[in-house]
Formats: sequence, C-alpha cells, structure tokens
Amino acid sequence: MSTRLGDPNQTDTPPPETEGEPTRRRRSRRRTPPPLYQRWWIWALLGIGATAGGSAIAIAQTMQSIGRGLPETKLILNYVRNGTLTMKASDGTVLQQLGPATRQRMTLSQMPTQLVEAFVASEDADFYQHSGVDFQAIARATLRNVTEGEVVEGGSTITQQLARIVFLDQERSIERKLREAMLARKIEREISKEQILERYLNLVYLGSSAYGVADAAWIYFSKSVNQLTLPEMAMIAGLPPAPSAYSPLVNEELAHRRRDLVLGRMVEAGYITQAEADAAIATPLVLKPSQPRNLYSPYPYFTSYVQQQLPKLIPAEQLEIGGLTVETTMNVAQQTHGQETIQNAIERYGPGQNFGEAALVSIDPRSGEIKSIVGGNDFNESQFNRATQAQRQPGSTFKTLVYTTAIAAGFSPYKPYMDAKLVVDGYEPQNYSRTYSGSMSMREALIKSVNIIAVKALIEVGFDPVIAMSKRMGIQSNLVPAYSLALGSSEVNLLELTSSYGTLANQGNYVQPHAIRRVFDRFGNEIYRAQPEAQRAVDADTAAIMTWMLRGVVSSGTGGNAAIDRPVAGKTGTSENRRDLWFIGYVPQLVTGVWLGNDNNRPTYGASSTAARVWRNYMGDIVDGMEVEPFPELPRLRGREGSIEAEPIKPRRMRADTAPTRNSEDEEASTPARSRRRSSASRIEESAPVEPRRRRRQAAPVAEEAPAPARRSQRRQAAPVQRSAPAPEPAAPAPVEAAPKPIPAAPPAASEPAPGEPPPP
Repeated sequence: MSTRLGDPNQTDTPPPETEGEPTRRRRSRRRTPPPLYQRWWIWALLGIGATAGGSAIAIAQTMQSIGRGLPETKLILNYVRNGTLTMKASDGTVLQQLGPATRQRMTLSQMPTQLVEAFVASEDADFYQHSGVDFQAIARATLRNVTEGEVVEGGSTITQQLARIVFLDQERSIERKLREAMLARKIEREISKEQILERYLNLVYLGSSAYGVADAAWIYFSKSVNQLTLPEMAMIAGLPPAPSAYSPLVNEELAHRRRDLVLGRMVEAGYITQAEADAAIATPLVLKPSQPRNLYSPYPYFTSYVQQQLPKLIPAEQLEIGGLTVETTMNVAQQTHGQETIQNAIERYGPGQNFGEAALVSIDPRSGEIKSIVGGNDFNESQFNRATQAQRQPGSTFKTLVYTTAIAAGFSPYKPYMDAKLVVDGYEPQNYSRTYSGSMSMREALIKSVNIIAVKALIEVGFDPVIAMSKRMGIQSNLVPAYSLALGSSEVNLLELTSSYGTLANQGNYVQPHAIRRVFDRFGNEIYRAQPEAQRAVDADTAAIMTWMLRGVVSSGTGGNAAIDRPVAGKTGTSENRRDLWFIGYVPQLVTGVWLGNDNNRPTYGASSTAARVWRNYMGDIVDGMEVEPFPELPRLRGREGSIEAEPIKPRRMRADTAPTRNSEDEEASTPARSRRRSSASRIEESAPVEPRRRRRQAAPVAEEAPAPARRSQRRQAAPVQRSAPAPEPAAPAPVEAAPKPIPAAPPAASEPAPGEPPPP
C-alpha cells in the first residue's frame, strides 16, 4: 500500500503486524506530536487570556464602583485642609489661622504670568492639552524611571495632584490611582482649566509651612507674589515634588539645582529665552524668612474666647478633623478701638489711681452679637480673660437689677423711701457719704446711688423675685440671697453683667450674647449657624421706665462722665475699698461695660467715675456716624399694674428710723448702739417667724459707704458685721507707682461714690 506524498493522513506509524508474520519493531526517528488538547502552550495562552479577561472585568467593575462614588468636584472651590482653623471677623477679615492653612488666597489674575508658567513647565507641560490624565507623560516617566533604576520623574498632571490634595490620601494602591485618574477626568469636565490652576497654586504644599504660592513668597522672601523675581519664582515652582527636601531653608544647594532645572524647562516650553534663563541662573538667591501670616491673632482675647466656645457648638469628631472656618461677630474697628482705649486707660489713669488691669465688652443688644472683647492689658503676659472669666463684685451696678424687679412688681419710680438708719437682722448698710438724706423717691435713690434705699427695695420685693429677674436678664453666676445682694455682694463677670443691661436696651428682650455667627467645614458646607431668639425677660414698660431712670444717672448722677452727644443710660458701681470700678451703659444699638481694678484685689485710689470716663472714651468715637435712635417713651405711670409678684422678706428683727439722724461718724463710733440718741426718729422693731438659716446669715455688707472687711474667697461670704465705714474718698487720686500684675483672685464687697465725687485726672 502506497502513500501519497503530502497526504494529510500520512503518519510515521508503522503498519500493523499480520497474524503469522512476525515483524521487527523499529523506533521512529520523529516524535509524534500530542493531540491539540494536550499542548501546554495552548493552555498557557488560554490561562493568560482568562486571567487578563478576569482582570479586565475586575478593573471594569472597580472603575464602575469608583465612578459611582466620586465626590462633587465643585467642593474643590471652597476646600481647606484638615487640621486647620480659620477665624474671620464679621466683614470677612481673617483674624487668625491655625494649622496647615492657606493663609493668603489669590486669584489667577493676581498671580504673575511667569510664576504660573514656571509651575506649568515644571509640573505639567501639556496641562492645556490633556483632559486630566496625560498618558504620554505616564509612559515617558515610566520609561525614564526604569532606565534610571529609581523614581526620578512623575507622570501625574496638575489636575491629578489637585484631586489628590482635596479628596485622596497618599496610599499607594491601584484602586487609589484609578480613583485619582477618574477624579481628574471628572474635574476637567466640570471645572475650567483656570479654576483648576488657581486652586492648585493656592493649595499646593511648598515646604516650611507654606501652603500656596502667596504663602511661599512671604515665608521665603518676605514679599508679596507680585514682587518676586524670575529666579525666585522658579525656585518656588521647583518645590512640589519634595517640598521638605527642596526648601531653601533646609537645603539651599538642592534648591538652587531645582531652580535651574525649572528654568531649563521654561526654555523648552518657550516661556523664556535661554538668555533670560542664564541671567536667572547667575542670580544668587537672597532669602529673607518670615513667620506665616495670621499665625498669631492681633485680637487674642476675642479669638481665644471663640476657641473656648467652639466645643459647645461643634461635635467633637468635626473639631478633631478640623478644616473649619469660623465667621465671628467681631467688628474690627470696635475691637481695635476697644484695645486702644483699655491700653490708654491703664497707662493714663492706672498709676495715679492704683489699678493695673481693665476690661471691656461691647454687645449689640438686639442680636446678642459680641462686637468687641478686651480681657486685659497684655495677652502675652496673662491669658486670663477679665471680661469673661473674672468673677468680681459688681457693686452698685447690681442695683439696676433690684430696681428693675421692683418696677416690674408694680412699684412706682416715685415711690418714697426714707434714707435713714437701717439695721436688719444684724446687718446695717451705710451710704457712701456716711450721712442720711431723708425722704426721696426710688428714681432719685438710683440716680444718687443711695445704698440704704436699695436694701429697703430688696426687702419689699424679695430675694427670689430679684434673683429670678437677674437670671432672666442674663446673669448666669450664682446669686446668694442676702441683704447685701442689693449692693452687689454676689460675684458676676463683665460679659453677663453687660448682657443684663442689654436686656433693658432691647426693651426687655434678652438675647444670649454670642461671638460666633457661622461655622463651615473643610468643603465650605455650613455646619453651624447662630439662631439667637429674643426671650421676654422684662415687660416693655418696666424696661422703658428703667432706661429713663438710668438716663438720669448719666445726666445728673454718678455717671456724668459717660455723657456723649446723645442720650445714654447707665450705672456706675464700686466694690469695697474701691477694689472694682465699673460702668455699664448703653444706647439703643450698643451696650458696653467697663471694669477697672487689680487681679489680686488690691484696693484702688480711683472711683467709678473713671470707668464712666473710659466708657465715654470708647463709645464717643464708636457712635460717630451711628444714627441717633431715641429711647422708648416713658409709659403712663398712674394705674400701672405689675407683671410679676413681689415676695416681701420678713426679717426676724429690723430697726428702720423714720427720719434721718445726725449721723456723725465720731459720735456713732464712740457711743454703743443701744444707748445712742434717737433724736426725733422712732425705732421700729418687727418680729417675724425665724427665717431659714441661709437667709439669716448675711454676707459682709457691701454698702458703698460702709463695706465690711475685705473678702478673700470667691465662694464664701464673710460673717455679718454690725457696721464699718471706709475713709472718705480723696479729693484727687494720689499718683502711686503701678504694681506688677498679680494672680487673678476674687474681689470683696461693694461701694459707690457720691454724685459729687472728683473726676479722674
């Protein structure tokens, strides 16, 4: 049997043996190929194909999943970094920036053209041609990195870098790179090239705490961006790949090499000529380092108070992440003037009147927005905020709250009282003048700051109504139900006391004072907005009557030094031995409180009229250009009914003379109380059920004219005393050497100068 040449059925297999014909086996010279299904390379290719197909499917699925979860690219336009805190004034002025913040943002049009070109040439030469990802650049960088045996060139575009800054971390993974590429493509579709470049140049980290080109210009050269030279621009543009290593403050030689490389790339891109590059390379870099802008606040007492308030408004996890921008209520002009006023007060009046500290708070009573806080003389010396943290005895400024309660209970401002000797449950208040004036109305008693009548009004209206009214008006500190409460024995801080007067300025509506308007997260989303609600604390008629009475304090009483070019309502106050000097006053649009004193309770030689003068120094300029608004008209007094119920105190034992006696201090001091001459006065003793122990034990009298011994503790009131009287106030404060600033402590009880007190020098 023959086989045709080339027969496809031909094989190298020998013919089968036939029965009875033995044959000799011969080994074939060629190996017979295995069947197709047994060939290994076929399976290898199929395996590779299957793997590639599976990978392609997995990648496609991953990309599909990533695509669905991509964030909104418009968030880029407002983004700030994690861990930052930026505080702004009400007009947008940056007050302070903490953490890795871009401290000066610029628009692209504000940046020099050569600076922008330097970054494009160095980081992304094809920026204006690609659509977010430059595949040629990736291939070129990969080839060079393989050739060099190390990473010497990156393939990321400026858009990819921006996506990484805003949305991603530095994790090295395929998924992260895919997400970066897809984000870059989306950014390019939704945001213009100019916006991308502008945000990148404002956010890119450039070493030495510089975030963005404006920060770098300031930190390295103490210049604005527009003042940079070409070699300086090239040096800054060379920093992004390794900002910590390339910083000229870290390695000046390496920074020079990077600068020269950028200049070479600018020549290749056609942005500058070779001659310009050579001249720039030959120019030595002159560094002039500066601290980052806004690292320290020019208004530290205000911004530190804002930081203390933030945890009460923002969840802890958001505070931890950071990236917050806080819009405050500060009025920069008022804050600046307030700081100058307090500084001048300490320098001008302090040495002669023996006080070394002062504080000021100013509030818009209608919105509750705090416009200025000045907590002391020097924040670097002491961070203790005397406007918000110092608990001091308010003296006669607290009388306003007592009389407000009495008026609200239906008392007439013309209700007559006898200014005469008063002893109630062992407590004997004294007037500042150590004399009695006889019969006078409640209004006149407030204008002249008569202590005895304030205590009588408290007895008639009751402890609980006064304390409840004070709380509604804004006092948050603990108030002790004692007869001396009428004269300011319970400690308060300047912020809450000023806020309580703001309730009267706002026609009886209390609005909680606040320093923060809004808070934004790192993407510019509003996460907090102040929503102050006015709460009716005092009826409108009572508030109008009290404002009318307090206007009399300024026009013809102890607050005369606070008079400005428009009606003012306010009240002075002085604690025992003149340790605290106060004036709280208001116009309809603004309420301001001033405190003067010493941190260690050392007595001053001054008077509350000095605080009134400091108030005028501040408010006189602030109201310039402010519309003159009238106070509410005085309501009809006849037949007026109260809006609250009085709860008169029933003393266990009280002596109240019905006419003033000759109250000579020497005569009183030398004659025992039981044997003193009563003249034409009659003695009244009232017996009543024993009062609860907490009301029988009175704090040290804070009568302006006769305070008790100094109280050293903030939390414990002194034991009751029968009577004591201070020396008369000097005709003019004697100059003394200013003492060093002491540790903050609590002041003792209250006193108030008479209307005729001498003005400060």
